[in-house]
Amino acid sequence: MSVTDPTPFSGSAGTADDKLVAEIETLAERLRLVRERVGRVIFGQEHVVDQAVITLLGGGHCLLIGVPGLAKTKLVETLGTVFGLGEKRIQCTPDLMPADILGSEVLEEGEGGKRAFRFIQGPIFAQLLMADEINRASPRTQSALLQAMQERRVSVAGQYHELPAPFHVLATQNPIEQEGTYPLPEAQLDRFLLQIDVGYPGRDAERQMLIATTGAEEERPVQVMSAADLLHGQRLLRRIPVGDSVIDAILTLVRNGRPEESPIAAVREHVAWGPGPRASQALMLAIRARALMDGRFAPSIDDVLAMAKPVLRHRMALNFAARAEGVTLDAVLDSIAAPLG
Repeated sequence: MSVTDPTPFSGSAGTADDKLVAEIETLAERLRLVRERVGRVIFGQEHVVDQAVITLLGGGHCLLIGVPGLAKTKLVETLGTVFGLGEKRIQCTPDLMPADILGSEVLEEGEGGKRAFRFIQGPIFAQLLMADEINRASPRTQSALLQAMQERRVSVAGQYHELPAPFHVLATQNPIEQEGTYPLPEAQLDRFLLQIDVGYPGRDAERQMLIATTGAEEERPVQVMSAADLLHGQRLLRRIPVGDSVIDAILTLVRNGRPEESPIAAVREHVAWGPGPRASQALMLAIRARALMDGRFAPSIDDVLAMAKPVLRHRMALNFAARAEGVTLDAVLDSIAAPLG
């Protein structure tokens, strides 16, 4: 089977369980090819690539945070090619208006002088939308993304317009330059399935990148899956069973992060607000996706621990006293996860 074969996954087994196993194995092989192809273009960022693929497989959006030059933009472009998705990019600036993202209605004059409004779609009508430096957009423009990210549709002049399927927003943010930026509101942060912190590559990976990207020819991404394949994978993910012990681990982790009810002293003392129920939903999807990527038929508590920080980082905030004392959110998250493992 060609890597660009768009044929949906199928299993030939007679029973429903056997068919599910066959579909999981087929999808896992496709995802292995995805990671391999992306890894030929993006060097030394394996965990970032894995978490980005988990985001797409979970049907969500992600926030990529890292200093300039770490291939965040290139990652989004590469994922669009490898998954066969229609990809668009917007550069967020303070003067960017909602209509620049959503689109607008224009008055046109047709034959016989008859006038009518016609809607012109904005860049948000894409399967994979990159919002570069999203915290540089004004709050008014940031809020224009809220309905689209949650409802997969936009409202312009009182009319709803459905967005294409699948629809994913991969936003980037620079953690260093804060002048002229507008912090994202909690309601918008909660719309992101994962927050992916992008760090520097290791020495060997950076050496490989130097050689590969400054020569006469540079590796180009190759399509491995189609939009239909991704949609099928998203539906398949929701059929994966999750054991009671894993569900209990998710509930324990999330509820321990809420200062009002947490038994952990560090949370009660240092956390201003904790994760809501959407965090539990995000964690459930993320651990299923992680299991699928490894070709496993059910997630484990190890998956919960691995995905805890990407899911919870942007859904919690430290209070002023904690920041004054130099307490980090990662340290608090470690204390929350400690009882599980």
